[in-house]
Amino acid sequence: MADAASRLRSVAEQVLGVPLPVRLRAWDGSQAGPPGAPAIVIRNRRALRYMLFKPGELGLARAWVAGDLDIEGDLYGALAAMSGLIWERGEDGRTLVQALRDPEVRAAVRELLRLAGPPLPPTPPREEVRRRGHLHTRRSDKQAISHHYDVGNDFYETVLGPSMVYSCAYWEDGGTLESAQRDKLELVCRKLDLNPGQRLLDVGCGWGSMAIHAAREHGVSVVGITLSQEQAAYARKRVADEGLTDRVEIRVQDYRDVRDGPYDAISSIGMAEHVGAEKYLEYASDLYRLLKPGGRLLNHQIARRPQRDEGAYEVDRFIDSYVFPDGELAPVGTTVTQLERAGFEVRDVESIREHYARTLRRWVVNLEADWARAVRLTTPGRARVWRLYMAASALAFERNRIGVNQVLAVRTPESGASGLPLRTRTWNR
Repeated sequence: MADAASRLRSVAEQVLGVPLPVRLRAWDGSQAGPPGAPAIVIRNRRALRYMLFKPGELGLARAWVAGDLDIEGDLYGALAAMSGLIWERGEDGRTLVQALRDPEVRAAVRELLRLAGPPLPPTPPREEVRRRGHLHTRRSDKQAISHHYDVGNDFYETVLGPSMVYSCAYWEDGGTLESAQRDKLELVCRKLDLNPGQRLLDVGCGWGSMAIHAAREHGVSVVGITLSQEQAAYARKRVADEGLTDRVEIRVQDYRDVRDGPYDAISSIGMAEHVGAEKYLEYASDLYRLLKPGGRLLNHQIARRPQRDEGAYEVDRFIDSYVFPDGELAPVGTTVTQLERAGFEVRDVESIREHYARTLRRWVVNLEADWARAVRLTTPGRARVWRLYMAASALAFERNRIGVNQVLAVRTPESGASGLPLRTRTWNR
């Protein structure tokens, strides 16, 4: 009988309908596939049971998080080779249901069942989110934010570095991650035209980096809000260490509950992805209400490509189950439309997609360089989640599967005086 790797490769190619572009290494030590190519390592039969009971991305993710599936060699090379078969097949790609109509494919699946061993569904890894009730209530949003951000501040320091900024940096050649994150914060401040004495609301303030930068460098008073208790405690300590407690207040608060407007400006950096399509107009309207006439909003948000049938959009199963529960991406055009419906005048949209790919690759370097500490601070499964999601996301940004945009919008008063210069983008000078 053929070795496990050869049998698995034959099954995979029957199901996928195309040659497998990577090597396979199975639990029995056997290998099959192109020499020199990155290898998918299947450490035990349980990995197959994960994939059989949850075919597609979620089954692969469970096997990866559990440590039953691994990549040997170039992580990015393996993900790039497999992306065309798993993540980038497009709306016209062959589905598993379509594949199973083929008698040869059904025979291949029966072979996979024999290889997998006893047909018992394995328990999902403990890092997987257990599904809750209604999406985007105050309670469910707090739970989702807690799952992602209350991993431990020391773990985030390992990944993000000293800047503690968890969003796309703004790079120039020769810059470091820290300088690129500082440049991003400064870019936001310039777009908002912050001046001493003004009030800034920082929605989704994270560990306080934007609030501290705006107060220290531009003399504004800042209210930063987050739903994460761990983030808030960390941010408050940083504010105190900087001697800025008289100008920066960090609250554990939902944006829907802020009642102390008006503000001169609002920054929302990497937060709106958590809002959800059904709540986005409410989000935009709440921020509009909190701004004074003439006030500016800088909305920094990841976007996906539009689909022919927007009703068919589904969230990424791996991201939803392990990374950002209940997170939803929208095309940038949809975001602009919703902001305009809320009353805003959208004045500038800047795509910085390539910057996020570079940022993510840098975070992966940080994680891999201090892997033992990262595992110790959280769990082996959680560290594996982060390594996979950041590397796969870097490729997605590089290949224009997703993007990130800074949208500058104004609560333009009835007079029509937006307060912007005739020639915009003066912030880049």
